Amino acid sequence: MQIYLVGGAVRDELLGYPFHEKDWVVVGASPTDMLAQGYQQVGKDFPVFLHPQTKEEYALARTERKSGNGYTGFTVYAATDVTLEQDLARRDLTINAIAKTADGKLIDPYGGQQDLAQKLLRHVSDAFVEDPLRVLRVARFYARYAHLGFKVAPETLALMQQLSTSGELNTLSPERVWVETAKALSSQSPAAYFQLLYDCGALKALMPELANLWGVPQPEKWHPEIDTGIHTLLVLAQAALLSDKLEVRFASLVHDLGKGITPSELLPSHHGHEHTGLPLINQLCDRLRVPNQCRELALLVCEYHQLIHRAKELKASTVLKFFNAIDLWRKPGRLDDILLCCTADLRGRTGFEQAAYPQAAYLQQLATAAQQVNTQEIMAQGITGPAIKEALQQARLTRINTAKLAYDR
Repeated sequence: MQIYLVGGAVRDELLGYPFHEKDWVVVGASPTDMLAQGYQQVGKDFPVFLHPQTKEEYALARTERKSGNGYTGFTVYAATDVTLEQDLARRDLTINAIAKTADGKLIDPYGGQQDLAQKLLRHVSDAFVEDPLRVLRVARFYARYAHLGFKVAPETLALMQQLSTSGELNTLSPERVWVETAKALSSQSPAAYFQLLYDCGALKALMPELANLWGVPQPEKWHPEIDTGIHTLLVLAQAALLSDKLEVRFASLVHDLGKGITPSELLPSHHGHEHTGLPLINQLCDRLRVPNQCRELALLVCEYHQLIHRAKELKASTVLKFFNAIDLWRKPGRLDDILLCCTADLRGRTGFEQAAYPQAAYLQQLATAAQQVNTQEIMAQGITGPAIKEALQQARLTRINTAKLAYDR
């Protein structure tokens, strides 16, 4: 039995990049051998075991043969005669096909170290096209390492394009698409993930609502970048600078989906896109099984970002309606997240990357004033029943008005 460290831990150690998990491959062992040494079997499709102390994953060396559709359509062979090189050959990228022995020796049959040095994401073999999930994985690795200067090899991009037009992407489960997308959104360069998916044709297959934004013009006065797809990724890049929250990044990504269905005769204007985008967000979230917290924030940002951009023009009653709509009173942190998305929306335009967004501080000040209204004090005045809600609203409105006057002075 020989045990090797493989995959991400080896790759990131060579890059000097932080990693938190270690994966191991075991050559020359059977499930019976692993169980006899106290390992716990957890793999269903192929033999994977948890170490009795560290709980790290140890997988038996295996080969895979395409036998059906999709990323699960494989026949797995994991006998004691499978070599390390055969196991590494089934991996997606050369940089993920490097193994390390217990004494630190690297085993790299497919040139992964050279590709790391050249900052290249390159497939191991033409078997790459047998697994549609690899399109998303390459895009995710690109988002993870784009800031280091990594690029996708042209021949690998060609295979990604081949997979994207084959119909195989339709076999991916919504949950798996979201898992990869969520990881990419949480990376340092999330916009790179969506740009690569667009470039290879996968975005149109998996997220057509988003792909439809490319080629759609906006008024040059407000959007020097003109193209809505470009604007969307600029907004996402700005959101990534402002917040690590998945829901903030997702909401920033989808806030302009309504622009993708603006009638051509109205272009480049997009009047009402904050409303036409709502069903598209719901459609996308339904299909990909997006978590509710991401969906809820995305819908609010879509519906109200135009209103927030005009915050200084709003009447106190309109501001109060907005606060009620976002449930400021029970979820005060939600306003901060919405304002981060709106700040990213402003800065996600060519030449506006450092622009100030005073609307955020203004609305936060009005919110703080409105939140100072105490329900108990209103009840102490002898007000009861439905009148309490009306009195509460009036008191909040008064506070907002006072704060508006103070801010304007």
